[in-house]
Amino acid sequence: MQRICNERYDSMTYRRCGQSGLRLPLVSLGMWHNFGDTARYDTVRDICLTAFNHGVTHFDLANNYGPEPGSAEANLGKVLKNELAGYRDELIISTKAGYGMWPGPYGDGGSRKYLLASLDQSLRRIGLDYVDIFYHHRMDPHTPLEETMGALAQAVRQGKALYVGLSNYDGPALERATAILDELHCPFIINQNRYSILDRTVEHNGLKETSRKLGKGIIAFSPLAQGVLSDRYLNGIPADSRVRTDGRFLHASDLTEQKLRQIRALNELAQQRGQTLAQMALAWVLRDPVVTSVVVGASRPEQLSQNLQGLDRLEFSPQELEAIDHIVLRSDEM
Repeated sequence: MQRICNERYDSMTYRRCGQSGLRLPLVSLGMWHNFGDTARYDTVRDICLTAFNHGVTHFDLANNYGPEPGSAEANLGKVLKNELAGYRDELIISTKAGYGMWPGPYGDGGSRKYLLASLDQSLRRIGLDYVDIFYHHRMDPHTPLEETMGALAQAVRQGKALYVGLSNYDGPALERATAILDELHCPFIINQNRYSILDRTVEHNGLKETSRKLGKGIIAFSPLAQGVLSDRYLNGIPADSRVRTDGRFLHASDLTEQKLRQIRALNELAQQRGQTLAQMALAWVLRDPVVTSVVVGASRPEQLSQNLQGLDRLEFSPQELEAIDHIVLRSDEM
């Protein structure tokens, strides 16, 4: 089993979340997949220790991460208790609530009832008195924004969260939410949204520019597009792919021949840069400092270690950026 490395901070870069004092590593460990009941605990443990030994101090969770929902939080709780108990003050632990978690009318959405009850459950599963960041996981059109933001502020006042964040919000909703949280003197610092070479929604729905204007950080999930932006699918779908083993989010139908042509062309460009496709995809998202961090999952420690390499090359020439846009945005010409 791994020991904690004394040189764990030597190679990682940390960025501030917008205008706040909190810094996150360029790469954060996402526990969306591969950390629930279907995972081996020793693998979960080894991935977490590999992350920490490489300076990855931020572990990202949500109440419903599994399967089963809640099991990823429980497994991280075991790792914290068994391996990292003495390092709590070196770690950023974040969790979220907003999607369906338990039956009935109080286990979903953005109500004060749901958010505060869910946070209490998350803290029990993880075995902590507080999380560092508590997110509302998605916009809820059925709950007044004032109620949802008030619940986030109450979590901070109760000492159960140090900071708050928003996930899957767009620019206009972000601006309204920020005004409310400012009035409540709530330390809202970061937005978590999907962002990758293949998915640029935050560039079109106002989220990215509004975050820049308001001084809020962005942490990007799915920067590898569920693993599509890696070498795993260059020659078809491997047997251990989540397409075959999970199938909840990435489907074989998503990997069209056009998509495969795109990732092969992107892979050629990455090789010219001296990077793997995954390393280039992470660098592309991180090239803009408004992006504080990228959330990367892993199914084994070696996969995480490889993705952490190449973070010293985040610059792209205008020609490289144009080539990427041509591949992705004008793929009908290929």
